[in-house]
Amino acid sequence: MGRVIGIGETILDILFKDNQPLKAVPGGSVYNSMISLGRMGVDCSFISEVGDDRVGGMILSHLRESGVDSSAVCCFSGGKSPLSLAFLNDKNDAEYLFYKDYPNNRLEVEFPQINEGDIVIYGSYFVLNPVLRAKTKAFLEYAHEQGALLYYDINFRKTHIPERIKLSEALIENLEYADIVRGSADDFRYLYETTDAGKVYKEKIMFYCRNFIFTSGDGDVFLFKGNESGRYPVKKVDVVSTVGAGDSFNAGIIYGLVSKGVDRNSLSSLTMEQWNGIIGCGLDFSAHACTLIENYVDKQWAIEYNK
Repeated sequence: MGRVIGIGETILDILFKDNQPLKAVPGGSVYNSMISLGRMGVDCSFISEVGDDRVGGMILSHLRESGVDSSAVCCFSGGKSPLSLAFLNDKNDAEYLFYKDYPNNRLEVEFPQINEGDIVIYGSYFVLNPVLRAKTKAFLEYAHEQGALLYYDINFRKTHIPERIKLSEALIENLEYADIVRGSADDFRYLYETTDAGKVYKEKIMFYCRNFIFTSGDGDVFLFKGNESGRYPVKKVDVVSTVGAGDSFNAGIIYGLVSKGVDRNSLSSLTMEQWNGIIGCGLDFSAHACTLIENYVDKQWAIEYNK
């Protein structure tokens, strides 16, 4: 089985409760998924950028300690590593403020080699951003041509609603590259002003990608694959923070794929029963992440889960 390669942003999340800081943890949507996968013992590599500063050093150390190859993380000068302030409400859902100071030249890095059998995870504004688009598109095209399985987590934030039309071409290209698309109710509310999972699949996803996973916070998860579909209740837990829940769900899905030896060639032959087990992994990972003040699965939990 091949490696898992992620591409996305890094950020330092500072979590607040009742307007007081609780903890600072390295984050970023795909980053969080990669940390979970690294802790699960999956062979993985991350493509990103950090500032040549103390925060950047923390993030690089965190990747390495979690077993993630960081050789494709660009360390830039002339800017600062980005920060996010995550304010947890009464339900421990987060509202965000972002602080970013990037240099003009970004993602100056040599992409890792991709082979058939590898899995690539990408998502968020990072792979829509016009500033980075030429580079991220070139990487996705390369990964697709090499025969990797591409997993796209849309993760479209409310702050980018004014850019919807401008970003629509890149979004469609990202859907076309994907072998599996995961999106949340919030994503489709912001993009298409609907949260109807079946409607989204038939009208917005199916033409580009056959395999679609729809999540909705603490609501049911839906899987669509052509004419077949499944519905899965999420696990009930005492929620500490939902910040990394979706990213941990993605990690669980990819862990399930890796565990079953699924690549792009075998994806289409997966039965619903096999998919049930893969979705189950996603639900396990996200439920566990919700019980932590971190954005990823705990190292000890990973050891126990692997047994």
